Amino acid sequence: MTTQTRPKASLEGVASAGRALTLLSAFRKGDDAITLAELTARTGLVKTTIMRLAITMEAHGYLIRLPDGSYRLGAELFRLGSVYQQSFRVEAHVMPALERLVAGTSESASFYVRSGEHRLCLYRVDSPHRLRLHVRQGDMLPMDNSAIAQVLRIFGTVPLPPEAASTRVPLYTGGERDPHVAGMATPVFGPAESFAGALCLTGPVTRLTREAAGTASPILLQVAADLTRSLGGVLPTGEGIFGNG
Repeated sequence: MTTQTRPKASLEGVASAGRALTLLSAFRKGDDAITLAELTARTGLVKTTIMRLAITMEAHGYLIRLPDGSYRLGAELFRLGSVYQQSFRVEAHVMPALERLVAGTSESASFYVRSGEHRLCLYRVDSPHRLRLHVRQGDMLPMDNSAIAQVLRIFGTVPLPPEAASTRVPLYTGGERDPHVAGMATPVFGPAESFAGALCLTGPVTRLTREAAGTASPILLQVAADLTRSLGGVLPTGEGIFGNG
């Protein structure tokens, strides 16, 4: 009897954790407070389930229930976000690299990591041009066919797929997500050839043309190689990776 009840209790715990994470994921950038009705619509969970989960999550600092019955994210999530950034330990290395790219190309430079079926803009330095792509740190974009997503998809796979060794980088795409936007990206690695993220340049297709990207490629590859070494990384062997660098 005991051996039968433990797996059931374990599965119930997993289900509860999944519902709690679904509730947190319902909050979107720009949200201040969300009503119970809106949380129900966004999560598909019934109101009684949300209220029960919210009591526990409020006790642990993940949610705050306001007097009008709406909910706001709690300070514990800010603390965890700070822990994540500190544990990632790349900001001090990445931001100077992005600044070098902007200084050398005048286009916006970003560092992306993969988050499930999305790509997360972890760090960014904007172009000095008034005409530029408005993406902010923390923005989540789909894993589409853009150069950034391709780099995350190919080089973020463990172990590296055969195509990684022959993929010529940086990759360049124009108009994949937005007909007015072009981008180019190359991988950055950490210790023991672990994939750290995608280093990229983005700009309007009228300015970041394929020819302009060819001019910017040596700069992007050099900065990516330097950033890889700065992170304690090793450049993977392969014909395409980092060109001839």
